[in-house]
Amino acid sequence: MSHTRDHGHGHRPGWPFGNQVGRSGSWLRGRAAPQLAAGLPVLPVLVVVGIVIVDAVGGAGMICFPVLVVGPALAAATNGPRGVLLVGLLAAALGAALGSDGLPGRELSALLVALLAVTLASCLASALRRRRERVLAAVRSVAEAAQQALLAPVPETVGPFRVAVRYSAAAAEARIGGDLYALVPTPYGVRLIVGDVRGKGLPAVGTAALVLGVFREAAYDEPDLLAVVGRIERSLARNLGTDDFVTAVVAGYQRPGELEVVNCGHGPPLRISPSGEVDAVHPSHPAPPLGLRALSGEAPRLQRLSLADGDQLLLYTDGVTEARDHAREFYPLAEGLARHASDDPARTLTGLHGELLAHVGGRLHDDAALLLLRKEPVREPAPCS
Repeated sequence: MSHTRDHGHGHRPGWPFGNQVGRSGSWLRGRAAPQLAAGLPVLPVLVVVGIVIVDAVGGAGMICFPVLVVGPALAAATNGPRGVLLVGLLAAALGAALGSDGLPGRELSALLVALLAVTLASCLASALRRRRERVLAAVRSVAEAAQQALLAPVPETVGPFRVAVRYSAAAAEARIGGDLYALVPTPYGVRLIVGDVRGKGLPAVGTAALVLGVFREAAYDEPDLLAVVGRIERSLARNLGTDDFVTAVVAGYQRPGELEVVNCGHGPPLRISPSGEVDAVHPSHPAPPLGLRALSGEAPRLQRLSLADGDQLLLYTDGVTEARDHAREFYPLAEGLARHASDDPARTLTGLHGELLAHVGGRLHDDAALLLLRKEPVREPAPCS
């Protein structure tokens, strides 16, 4: 307002705010100034002041007056109803000053009424926006709680493995999706699952919750990994539709140096050697996705994979391998993993996930999960002195 006052005082002898502002300067510098500074949106106020300065310099009162509605309209997108009202009243006061010299009284009144009408409509729009933001915040908090229950945080160390996980949901506002993962220590060694539910949205989330619930229970009960897969298959057969299925890799580390793997229609895990070489672990006996065994008649089989100290294994979902850039090229996961491989799984996934987001332009269009585990050397107990 000081710039407006300076320009107006130099070019308009009848400027109505000069003396009042001077007399109330001490009051504004006291208690009112911090309150106004906290309530007024900066950008809309600058827009209004800029319009007034342009008019004060060029004397375009009748042309610039209608443009003042930009102030409250912009405030509706950035501030609450109180801020919108303050900007509208400021614009109306300055507009009255702009039009007092050159506009007839009836035209000035009509323009002021229009400006106030836009201000009230902007206040309503701001109130509705604030309400939607509160509802969205509540939904997101519920989604975060659901994600914590569904995809429980994986410890950094589980059994002989160091572990890191990165997960991105396609529905960014919901923060959960149809990809699933779990890694749990059991009486039969460490067991894990990474899977991808067909479809998206709440139905996919419900199916993912079903798979994870059955897996976590069966992993503790069943000594045989194939029995764990069978429990999940039977549960899905009872609860899924004919066109629904889940691709998954289920693995267990029961014997030292050996990882049992059951691949049910999922992308092959990637093994990283201590030297940094990456190779895909293709299933020796491919099995259909979970939920489709009755249609194919094929039963899954165990695949035993050697896992030495320092070896790492990356499990992922198709939201990673099917991520495309602007040229519609798929993300080269194996090459990216080789570039970012390190002895720290968390650092590896941080670099890999950042490169993946850069490849797609900042946002994934499908759920994506990455789980990387590294076999740590067994530490011998210190000798007793």
